[in-house]
Amino acid sequence: MMINKSMNDVLHIMPKVELHVHLDGSVKASTIRELAESRADSSLPESDDELLSLMQADPDTTSLTQYLSKFSFVLPYMQTAEAIERIAYELVEQAAEQQVRYMEVRFAPWLHTHQGLSIEDAIRHTVNGLRSGEEQFGTVARAIVICMRNHSFEQNIEAIEAASLFYAKGVVAVDLAGDEASYPAHQFAPLFERAKALKLPITIHAGEAAGAFNVRAAVEELGAMRIGHGVRMEEDPAVIELVKAKKIPLEMCPISNIQTKAVEGWTSYPLRKYIEEGIIVTVNTDNMTVSDTTITKEYTALMEYCGLTLNDIAALVMNGVKAAFLEDGPKAELVKRFELELSELGLQSAVY
Repeated sequence: MMINKSMNDVLHIMPKVELHVHLDGSVKASTIRELAESRADSSLPESDDELLSLMQADPDTTSLTQYLSKFSFVLPYMQTAEAIERIAYELVEQAAEQQVRYMEVRFAPWLHTHQGLSIEDAIRHTVNGLRSGEEQFGTVARAIVICMRNHSFEQNIEAIEAASLFYAKGVVAVDLAGDEASYPAHQFAPLFERAKALKLPITIHAGEAAGAFNVRAAVEELGAMRIGHGVRMEEDPAVIELVKAKKIPLEMCPISNIQTKAVEGWTSYPLRKYIEEGIIVTVNTDNMTVSDTTITKEYTALMEYCGLTLNDIAALVMNGVKAAFLEDGPKAELVKRFELELSELGLQSAVY
């Protein structure tokens, strides 16, 4: 499908939702350079292109593990309150430029404790940065706290407990991320029993680097209310039926999914199949910097390679609004706002 100018205009101005974006995967290169200069760090390459090459996925990326290696470069620059707040604020700014009206930003607080911050500090300063961005740019911004698959049970329990202190005060859910192939979802059932006891909403990275069995475990054993990615659940029709029956939304990230080789390419990307199967699909960026993407770029690619129409994109947007972990009152207001804005653009906003 050729995307004409008027379609591009509508894609740019239409209201959008971002439910799956990582804080440390969406850092501006210029910010890393300024943070380095502030601490007299002269180790960065002089060329902006060379700097970006250290932050963005290589064109020949062959796996999720290789893709995740890019995060190790930025994390040393995300160890102070000021840096975390700035990066969170700037992420809201980046989203607002794409007309994102609501976003959920996920991060693993333990990864920001290497220079003295506590995990509560890491959460507090992320929430503060998001709140400042929301006040400045008008994009409603909430946080999701990640447990890492390679962290100890004790560390992850502490992350869950810390998240509960900020629940409904900027934090809306908890997540599990990391090397899915090496750490199957079922291993984390005891951890997420604690999250359920604390009444924390749960989303789980599953069906990205490992098969459909991880999606089943995420839903049945971990209590996932949403699934991050879920690309490979098509390997088991019974899992598709499970997700459909339980109305579990997917947080799909097309460009990232192709970069990490969760699928081989656009011809085999299952988003359209999932829609036709009756699955609730949302579309997200995953990592703006690492994947060199924006939510508008994701929508454009789906129209070009998967044959989606503007009304299809509007339906995906509304799926995202209704799948948000936002509190009931603000969420109802957000739904009305989106329905009105999409209607004014002449788009049908019915969810799939």
